[in-house]
Amino acid sequence: MNSPLPISVVIVARNEAQSLPRCLASVHGWVSEVVVVLNDTTDESETVAVKHGAKVHHTEWRGFRDTKNWALDQAAQPWALCLDADEEVSPALRLTITDFFYRGDDQRFNGAQFPRKVWFIDRWIMHGDWYPDRSLRLIKRDQARWGGDQFVHEKMTCADPVAILAGDLHHYSFPTLSSHVAKMNPFADLFLQQQQSQGRQFSLFSAIFRPAWRFFRAYFLRLGYLDGYPGFYIAWATAFGAFVRYSRLYESENQRQPDA
Repeated sequence: MNSPLPISVVIVARNEAQSLPRCLASVHGWVSEVVVVLNDTTDESETVAVKHGAKVHHTEWRGFRDTKNWALDQAAQPWALCLDADEEVSPALRLTITDFFYRGDDQRFNGAQFPRKVWFIDRWIMHGDWYPDRSLRLIKRDQARWGGDQFVHEKMTCADPVAILAGDLHHYSFPTLSSHVAKMNPFADLFLQQQQSQGRQFSLFSAIFRPAWRFFRAYFLRLGYLDGYPGFYIAWATAFGAFVRYSRLYESENQRQPDA
């Protein structure tokens, strides 16, 4: 049997007992360490993680960026593979990551990105805004950190060069359509905090143009129509989500109680 790769899998989770088994099983046996960082967890996530051989840490929520960086600091291996609990390393991606190390590319690159593919309703989504969604998740720990805004849209930053690998990271982000709709308000909350922290104000042009552009780009330019009805739904929902976010900014600036 080949030795485990010098990788720490790093997962930040909250109440993900149902998703963790699939994620942890996909990295079992071929990485050197699995680190699961839990915040405000009330379900059996810790029990599940320990059962699968993971090292578990607890921390308060620090925002996406800072919590993920704290989690990275708990890892011991020189390389880290950063995953969400609802993601799964596909067999094809595992093979390309293994080849990356066997070829000695870990000596030439500081990180590697690969596409992420979402299962939605009845199919893998292969077009539109959701694919290929290339994600920089495999990084040399002393050459990369999570950056971006503290509220939302955290993004991995890594010193060049960065490799591009084949093989998809599977993402089971929305087990039901209802779960997708339910995430619109939390993301709108984060968007509002972000905009207010940057001193930005409501723009009618943005509220109208950005949703229309998001639909056109996703459904036509990025071929979302090839994903059938789910592709149509995703394009419309993406546009509506943008409309809700900008409307929240309007509400925050104009809301008042009715006159007595």
